[in-house]
Amino acid sequence: MKKTIYIFSNGELKRKQNTLYFESSDGGKKYIPVENTGEILVFGEVTINKKLIDFLSQHEIVLHFYNYYGFYSGTYYPREHYNAGIILLKQVQHYLDNDKRSILARGFVKGAFENIQKVLQYYKNRGSDLEDEIQRISEFEDLLENASSIEELMAFEGNVRDIYYRSFNKIINNEDFYFTGRRRRPPGSRMDALISFGNSLLYTFCLSEIYKTHLDPRIGFLHASNFRRFSLNLDIAEVFKPIVVDRLIFSLVNKGILKKEHFIDEMGGLYLDEKGRKIFVKEIDEKLKSTLKHRKLGRHVSYRTLIKMELHKVEKHLIGEEMYAPFVAWW
Repeated sequence: MKKTIYIFSNGELKRKQNTLYFESSDGGKKYIPVENTGEILVFGEVTINKKLIDFLSQHEIVLHFYNYYGFYSGTYYPREHYNAGIILLKQVQHYLDNDKRSILARGFVKGAFENIQKVLQYYKNRGSDLEDEIQRISEFEDLLENASSIEELMAFEGNVRDIYYRSFNKIINNEDFYFTGRRRRPPGSRMDALISFGNSLLYTFCLSEIYKTHLDPRIGFLHASNFRRFSLNLDIAEVFKPIVVDRLIFSLVNKGILKKEHFIDEMGGLYLDEKGRKIFVKEIDEKLKSTLKHRKLGRHVSYRTLIKMELHKVEKHLIGEEMYAPFVAWW
């Protein structure tokens, strides 16, 4: 499996002979073997040039940018190397046909709901009083099959997220991280900042995996295809947020790995500082690399592989080979 490279320092990223080379503003120098690199996430102020862009394209390396506060800024998405006209046509057909689009959109929401329930049940079994939340979300699950529009599905998703996020205070054992509501830009609390940062990272990881498929990331099904550049990665991330991002947040906070000292208060919001971002990035990287035994395959696969498999399921659905069924955790 190719590596994800994270750059937090300021400096210049360039091609040097037949490899990547980063020179930081404080004089540090590092070679990055191009053959082992799948994507690069840039958090510092980094200078690049056309020669580097051409080199990244040749080696099919995706480059993601984050701003000073850790918000996603954009992606250099190399020219598609797995172009397949038939898949693009099928994506467009499924998007334009409300019934076909709703099947996939409903699948993503269903996967999100079921994985949320898995997380809540996990913490209920460990003493958290979550029976009411589990019951209320179950009621929304029952309504999914009768949802007649994307707007209705999005409304259900929003209602369930609200119930779910408010359950965080029963799971978190640290009042410095209590959930007080979602305020995306800027985050209004430490928990809000963690959710936004973790989700943003997952969106980019999903985008990198889409690049390895025949799918076009601009055409989603739950999230509208509009002037936003990418939307399919947002759809796929819905399924995995609870078991990847949220479980990681609970672990980092309850174990005291992330503390209130890892946050800064600027511009009317709370943000992870550089040390905090490094901790979060290290932990989510290790989580995505970690493996579990897949029930159907009978072998161990990584969380990253599960995301890739989810995309292949979408492809199979589009060409009529197999109906899409979302991934649901069994632990």
